[in-house]
Amino acid sequence: MQTPRDPTVSRYEHAAHGLRRSDLDADPIKQFGNWFTAAIEAGIRDVNAMSLATAGADGRPSVRIVLLKGFDQDGFVFFTNYESEKGKQLDANPYAALAFYWIELDRQVRISGETARTSREESQTYFHSRPVGSQLSAWASRQSKVLDGRRVLDARMAEMTERFADSRIPLPPHWGGYRLTPDMIEFWQGRPNRLHDRFRYTRQKDSGWRIDRLAP
Repeated sequence: MQTPRDPTVSRYEHAAHGLRRSDLDADPIKQFGNWFTAAIEAGIRDVNAMSLATAGADGRPSVRIVLLKGFDQDGFVFFTNYESEKGKQLDANPYAALAFYWIELDRQVRISGETARTSREESQTYFHSRPVGSQLSAWASRQSKVLDGRRVLDARMAEMTERFADSRIPLPPHWGGYRLTPDMIEFWQGRPNRLHDRFRYTRQKDSGWRIDRLAP
């Protein structure tokens, strides 16, 4: 078996400062905002790309990359087809996990919690902010369903383009957002010799957030 070269070796040489308890905001959402802004300022491509892990009633996990479309004190928002694999899994089991990895900064953020669908009004507002082609594809694609060939998808797209040629494209009934309300957020900063810094925020019932340093 060929062993791939570890690309982290040279990067960790520059992570001397690391992450200290005194660096952290007491509010993990504000701390996430600080790191998200730093990632944007570092010019990282697709800074809002995140892994989304879900599991259905059978308990088998599934993971894919989706895009974060907003975050605030209520949680982290993404949009999808409700009839997709992830939509069906979230219907059966609303708990999910997110992971961001900004390799240029040697930073990772892990988030877990319960999801709920956004309101139709919120989904509609975002839907109509998308390019027209993306709006049409939400109608054309029966996400996660088996296709006989690319021609089927192209034909569906042509059909939707003609159907909505002279009208505002409505929000599909099967499409919208999810908001993950976190009960755990972990911030990971790469350090030399695999002695990384990890801090976990855990939501407490009556006292805000507890912060613990974890062993790497």
